[in-house]
Amino acid sequence: MLRLDDFYKEGDDPSLPLVEGSSDIDWDSPLSWDADTAVAAVADLCRTGRTEVPVYDISTSSRTGSETFDTAGAPLFIAEGIFAADIAARCQELGLLADAICLRGRPSTTFRRRLVRDLREGRKSVLFLLRRGLRLMRAERGIVARHTALGAHPCGRDEALGRLAAAAAGRLRAPAAAA
Repeated sequence: MLRLDDFYKEGDDPSLPLVEGSSDIDWDSPLSWDADTAVAAVADLCRTGRTEVPVYDISTSSRTGSETFDTAGAPLFIAEGIFAADIAARCQELGLLADAICLRGRPSTTFRRRLVRDLREGRKSVLFLLRRGLRLMRAERGIVARHTALGAHPCGRDEALGRLAAAAAGRLRAPAAAA
């Protein structure tokens, strides 16, 4: 599993966007992320089976090093993260995409799971996590619609597992890039 969240920009990057009406960095904007480096890593991984990826510490908003990601000979890998759909079309054009999936569920369930994970991992302050979580919960349907427009297939867990199995067996064609 390639963690695309490790491709966030560092917290002192002057190009980071802010949440409208706030001094908080908008970590949910694609502008807070280095898509070019992520696509290069995916391409390298598909070509050679390994690549160097940054190690990102969300709590400090900084890269703390790098590590080698190796597929260990697996025919497919999963690239996951909030911005995965943002690179789906580019990966499709490069012939690297087996499928693009957007997991969807009830916004309240996603809020709860995200908050528990973020608190457990100490990602940011509790107040920041609550504000962000509530904002994302209210926006979730729009986020899923945006990812769908970018070429991801919205589905629940069971359908996603079926699509992954089909892709691994070579029975699923990659989605057409969004127009």
